[in-house]
This record gives sequence, structure tokens and C-alpha cells, in this order.
Amino acid sequence: MKIDKIYHNDCLEQIKKFPDNCIDLIVTSPPYAGKRGTKQVEKIPIKEYVKWFLPISLGLQRILKPTGSFVLNIKEPAVKHERSTYVIELILRMREQGWYWTEEYVWHKTTSFPGKWSNRFRDGWERCLHFTKNTEFKMNQDAVKIPIGEWAKSRLMKNNGTEKRKITEMSKDDRKRRRSKSGSGLERQVANWLDRDKVFPDNVLEFAPIVNNKKKHSAAFPDELPEWFIKLFTDPGDLVLDPFIGSGTTAVAAVKLKRHYIGIEKQREYWNIAKKNVRLAKVVPEIKKQIRNAAKKDLEERIRNIKSVKKNQALDNFNRTNSK
Repeated sequence: MKIDKIYHNDCLEQIKKFPDNCIDLIVTSPPYAGKRGTKQVEKIPIKEYVKWFLPISLGLQRILKPTGSFVLNIKEPAVKHERSTYVIELILRMREQGWYWTEEYVWHKTTSFPGKWSNRFRDGWERCLHFTKNTEFKMNQDAVKIPIGEWAKSRLMKNNGTEKRKITEMSKDDRKRRRSKSGSGLERQVANWLDRDKVFPDNVLEFAPIVNNKKKHSAAFPDELPEWFIKLFTDPGDLVLDPFIGSGTTAVAAVKLKRHYIGIEKQREYWNIAKKNVRLAKVVPEIKKQIRNAAKKDLEERIRNIKSVKKNQALDNFNRTNSK
């Protein structure tokens, strides 16, 4: 098995060649039912989708490490005035295979495609289903922390948000543990947040979908989506797999975050695009580094010249003064 490679193959056939327990994270967006058909790849009918995907999920389960995670980006369409249930059916069948359905993250598309329907509104979100082989798995929660929020300026800060309060300067209510007035039974103590600048996020991820389609793929997700999961579920040097890699987004994110990658793509057109995008991801940082180094050397040379000129001017002034 070669890593840092995009394989041109059917994913089910390719993963059969991989050893057991070799992948740290799987992130993918497979073909949605009834969509993305081309001359090379037939559409997958909704009624056959679960049957089609189950051998793949079983193969992915074999190659995923016991501490690994599988993130499945998927969304069921509306057909004949109601939502399809194939994703729910797939979740249940994957649990029968031994997968833990650990969490469901929601990708909120902040600029979803407009439209009008008589019985529903436009799709503004997609599922990111999190599956694991065990209840204990690798998860770096600190890696995805977010700024604490605007509310902290008035509750935890003073002098127009420029200086943190001392605990004695907080209100009496904020210093004690209070039960929620909603009747939920939850409690909180605002003073516990005093020394925090960042907090854990919730399970709703807000990223704009690809609009300009520079990746030349009909359903490319934004770089931020796989990046977020790679940060959360892997360490630098870990191996990330996308068995339906499309234009190469997951591999590009892995390269950026110093992880190894494997991609699989059946369609030759997208396979070529993915390889090109990954090459660029590897080259661009080096080009930027060379530019920074060149700019640094140029700046250092300019500083030396200025110092030399000033030194010569000072010496000239000294000589003129002494000559008098």
C-alpha cells in the first residue's frame, strides 16, 4: 500500500488491497442516490443505495484503526413530495455491521442554493455522520476550539472589553452556580469562564459551499470541512483516506495539515484533477516560503545598505568637524 497517492480505481476493489487497521480517519462524500451520473459512472437508484454502500462500509470498517473515525457527508433528497429514508436505513444497517453511530454533525451551508418548492424550503444543511469502531477513539477537542463569543465582553471584561475582570468584580449571580430557568436541570457558573479565551464548538459547522467551482467537480465540498475533521480526529503524520476523493479536497486538506493521505477516484477526469490539485497544494507553500525568504534577504540587504550609508555620513560629518 502506497501512501500520499490518489488511486484510479473503484473504491471497493481498491480497499480490498489495503491491510487491516491501517487508516486513522476516513472522510468522504460518496455519490448521493440518483445523482452524479456520468458516462463512466451510473447513477445509484435510491432503492438500491443501501445495498450498494454496505459492502463498502464493511471494507472501510476492516481497514480503519480501532481508534479511528469515519465521517460520512451525505444528504437524502426529496422525492415525490417527501424526504427519502435511505440515509436513516443506512445508519441502522451499518450499526448491524458493528459500527457505532457516535455523533451527527450538521454542515450548515451559509450560502445555500436558492429555490422555491410548494411544500418545503431550500436545503441549507447536510449530514456529516460520525462512525467509530469503539466507544473510545482519538479526538483532539482542543484543536477545534473557537473564540468565547461576544457575550464575554460584558460579563467577563471591563473597560470596553480591553481588560479582564477579577472574580471579585463580577456580579453576585455570575459568581455562584445557577440552575437554568428553562427547567432543563442544567447548571452553570459564569465565573468558571473567566480564564478562558476559547471554548468547545457545538456540532453545527458553518461553511459556505463551493460556488465558483474552481475544483471542476459538481459536488465539491469546501476545504474547511475535511480540515475541521482532520484536526479533530487525527495527529500530524496520521493517515487520512477519502474513497470517493473527487477533485482531491480531502487530500489537499491533509497536505496542508501535515497528514498523509490516500485517495480513490473511479472517474479518470476527476482523478487527473485531484492529482493536479494535490501537486499544487504541495508546491504552493514551498513557493511562498521561497518568496518570503527572498523578501527577507532583500530587506536585510536594504537595512545593511541604510546602515552603511548612515555610518559613512556620520564619518563624513566627523571628519568635516575635525578638519575645522
